[in-house]
Amino acid sequence: MRHDVLTAGGRKISVVSHRSGERDLAIFDVDDPDSSSDSITLTDDEAAALADVLGASLMLGQLAGLGDQTAGVFTEQISLPADSAFVGRPMGDTKARTKTSASIVAIVRGSHVVPSPTPDVPFEHGDIIVAVGTRGGLDALSELIARGPS
Repeated sequence: MRHDVLTAGGRKISVVSHRSGERDLAIFDVDDPDSSSDSITLTDDEAAALADVLGASLMLGQLAGLGDQTAGVFTEQISLPADSAFVGRPMGDTKARTKTSASIVAIVRGSHVVPSPTPDVPFEHGDIIVAVGTRGGLDALSELIARGPS
């Protein structure tokens, strides 16, 4: 089965799913949209990672747009300081939603995204926290992450 996407720039990309369970990402020639210029075979893990990254970036884009349309709803990426007391501890230890009214909706860990992290997901050095909330709530979350539990 082939699922085609035509980009706003006129490029055609397809995901080809084979009966064997394998899948290919096909990129079509600019000058001949019926001719594939490249094809990449994806493992299950690679396909899942690509879906996570695309899904998370789409979600973040949609949430970012809410700030313009909905009074006081914003998204923010907060870098976890290397010396944060939360490094190595589960996300739930922050009690972020209770203390700040901001919600942690994803954790970006290098090239991997942890969407909708559960409270037991531990923070790691270098994590970027993606949160949604009011301006005041996001500021309070940034401060909480920097100072540690009180």
